[in-house]
Amino acid sequence: MKGLWTPAWIARHVAALVLIAGFLGLGWWQFSRATGGNTLSWGYTFEWPVFAAFVVFIWFREVQQERKIGETPAEEDVPAEEPAEDAPITVRRPVRVPVKSQSPAGEDPELAAYNDYLAWLSAHPGARPGDYPGYKNAAPSK
Repeated sequence: MKGLWTPAWIARHVAALVLIAGFLGLGWWQFSRATGGNTLSWGYTFEWPVFAAFVVFIWFREVQQERKIGETPAEEDVPAEEPAEDAPITVRRPVRVPVKSQSPAGEDPELAAYNDYLAWLSAHPGARPGDYPGYKNAAPSK
C-alpha cells in the first residue's frame, strides 16, 4: 500500500476525484437542462455518469495492478529451484521464419524507375515533379 501514496499516485487519485466530480456535475447540469425542456440533454444526462463510472473502473484497475506488482517478490528474493534428477531435459529451439531474399532475381521496372525518380529528387531538392527528365505529361496531345 505504500506505493499508492507516492507523489505520482497522489496526483492520480486527485485527478480521478476531480474527473468523477466534474462528470457527475456535468450530468446534473444536463439533467436540469433536460427537465427544462431540452430533449437532447436527456442523452447527455445518462452519458456523463457513464464517463464517471469509466474513470472509477480505470482507477480501480490501476490500483489493483499496482498492488499486484507490489506483492510479487523480486527475482533475487526467490530461491532458484533445481530440477529433479529424473526430470526429462527439454531443449528449446528457436523458431525459424522463412524470409524472402533482399535481391529478387527479376527486378521490377516500375520500382527501378521510382527509385531513379527519388534519387533525382534527392539530387535536386528545389525541383518540381514536372522538372524530372523522365516526366510524361498525362494530358492528351492535340
